[in-house]
Amino acid sequence: MDIFFAGLLLGLAMITPIGPQNIFLINQGFSVGMPRAWVAVGAAGVCDTVLIVLGGAGASAVLQSVPGLKTVLLVVGVGFLSYLGVQCFRTSTRGPDALATGGLPWTRVVARCASVSVLNPHSVLDVVGVLGVAIATQTPDDRPVFAAGTVSASWVWFIVLTSAASSLRRWLTPQRRQWIDWLSGSLLLLFAALFAIEAVRG
Repeated sequence: MDIFFAGLLLGLAMITPIGPQNIFLINQGFSVGMPRAWVAVGAAGVCDTVLIVLGGAGASAVLQSVPGLKTVLLVVGVGFLSYLGVQCFRTSTRGPDALATGGLPWTRVVARCASVSVLNPHSVLDVVGVLGVAIATQTPDDRPVFAAGTVSASWVWFIVLTSAASSLRRWLTPQRRQWIDWLSGSLLLLFAALFAIEAVRG
C-alpha cells in the first residue's frame, strides 16, 4: 500500500498545478455541471491513463532519444492553446445569452479534452516522461501498484476539480461567466506564450 500511496502523491503533485487541462475541466463544471461534466472527466481520465501507461511501457525513453521532438510538441502546443484562448474571448463577446445556452455536444467535449491533454507539450513530457521514468524505476512487482496510484491521482483530482466547479454554478451569473472566459482565455494565451519562448530557447 505504501507503493500505491507513493504513486498517488507523485501523481497529485504532477496533476494539480493549473494548466490547460484543468482550465477545460473547470469550464465544463461551470458550463454544464454534473452529471453532464462526467464526459469531460472521463475523457481527461482516459487520456492521462493512456499517457501514464505509455510512459511506464517505455515511451519516456523515446521522448528523450528523438532530437527535436520536444520542440515539435511545443510548437504544436502553442498553436492549439492560442486557438483555444482566442475561442474563449470570442465566446465572451457573443453576450450573456450565448453564454447561457449550454455546453458543447459530447463528441466535441471528448475531442477538445483529448486535445488539451495530448497536444499540451508539458502534459505529455511530464506525464510520459516524469511519471513514466518513476514507474520504470520501481521493481517489477511494484510497477503495477505504483502506476495504479498515479492513475488514481488523475481520476480523483479531475472528479474533485470538476465537482467543485459544478457546485459553484448557482453563483455564476452570465456576467461572471464572461469574466471567467476572459480569465481562461488569458491563461491559455499565457501558456502559449511561455511554450513559444521555451521552443525558441530550444
